[in-house]
Amino acid sequence: MNDWPDAQPEGPRRMRHVQRPQVPPQQPQQPYQQRQRQPQYGQGQGQGYDQGYDQGYNPSFTQAQGQGYDSGYGDAQVYGAPQGGGRGGGGQGTVPPQYAPRPGGPAARPDWRRRIKIGSIVLAVAVVGWSVGTYAWASSRMRNEVDLAKVIERPSEGDCTTYLIVGSDSREGMSAEEKKKLHTGSAEGKRTDSMMILAACSSGNTMVSLPRDSWVTIPSFVGSESGKKYGERGGSKLNAAYAMDGPELLVRTVEFNTGLRIDHYAEIGFAGFANIVDALGGVELNIEKGFKDKKSGANFQAGTQTLDGEQALAFVRTRYAFAESDLARTKNQQKFLSALANQAATPGTILNPFALYPTLGAGLDTLIVDKDMSLYDLGKMFFAMKGISGGDGKSMNMPISGSAPQNSLRWDMPKVKQLVEQIRNDEPVTVTSDR
Repeated sequence: MNDWPDAQPEGPRRMRHVQRPQVPPQQPQQPYQQRQRQPQYGQGQGQGYDQGYDQGYNPSFTQAQGQGYDSGYGDAQVYGAPQGGGRGGGGQGTVPPQYAPRPGGPAARPDWRRRIKIGSIVLAVAVVGWSVGTYAWASSRMRNEVDLAKVIERPSEGDCTTYLIVGSDSREGMSAEEKKKLHTGSAEGKRTDSMMILAACSSGNTMVSLPRDSWVTIPSFVGSESGKKYGERGGSKLNAAYAMDGPELLVRTVEFNTGLRIDHYAEIGFAGFANIVDALGGVELNIEKGFKDKKSGANFQAGTQTLDGEQALAFVRTRYAFAESDLARTKNQQKFLSALANQAATPGTILNPFALYPTLGAGLDTLIVDKDMSLYDLGKMFFAMKGISGGDGKSMNMPISGSAPQNSLRWDMPKVKQLVEQIRNDEPVTVTSDR
């Protein structure tokens, strides 16, 4: 028995009629790049869907289904072209990463003004740091040993800054070979080999050499080591004051005989003087007339030449080769010191560490100054000397009236008093010296 239900043949089903889309007349093919995008359906119908079959639009195809649909066909845009016509995704084409624009837009040009400003600030900070460091280093090496507070009965202060510059025959730190080379001998102790007053004034700088054989009065004083009081001693040579009780008594003697207050004291020995010249690479000098001197080791031809340390020391120490002896020597000392300062106080030396540090080191090792002198005061002294070399000032010997006992020189006191008044009152110096 057949358990299957009776099967009835299924009748033919009626298929729903699907209307074919009407194909528009064939249009001439346009170049690919010139194809225009077909109008899209209105908002809410197939947004973003590229209309390929306009008449076959399916109403059941919802907006959510249509959004973002990519037909796979290009839209005639080149990669990287401006937006506004791509298929899908709001009409934007797919751009390869290597062609994608960088975040934030195209790279901006370098801001050179900002870079220069930052570089200038960094450079300024570096220069200031180097300057402060150099100043601190040099200040720490200064030998502030002379106490001018011990000088008694001092004249009143003037309007100019005055320096007593002393070149001593100190052989401190020199080996036997150096003493022989520099023709200094081996005498013990220290004596003054040269002395000069430098007045730094707004009216003009003045350098006045004091011959060491000047006939002066050494005032009363109390010995710095013995504590013993010594009475006034007339009719002595100026360099005897230094030999008797050192720098403090020399300052007191100069002030006592001139009436001019000394603000600062600077002293340098033979070795320091020669080392400074060598550190600078020599000093150029014009020697008007050649001369020789066996005692100092001088042997110079006339003309412009560069003197090393040994030659420079011989030049400033020579006295026996000249008829004017000590007066001629003081003129040579002024001339050379001005040339030395002119070369030392130049940008080529000050701004060059390889020249500045050796020069400062050579000078500061043997330079002895008063306790109140700073590195700034020392620099002011050198620039004043440089100004005289450049014509901004005057150099002269102390006015001399004639000879005195013991082959010494007597000062022309009326002229000396006039000279001192002009310096004290910061007036242009009009006094002249005949020698």
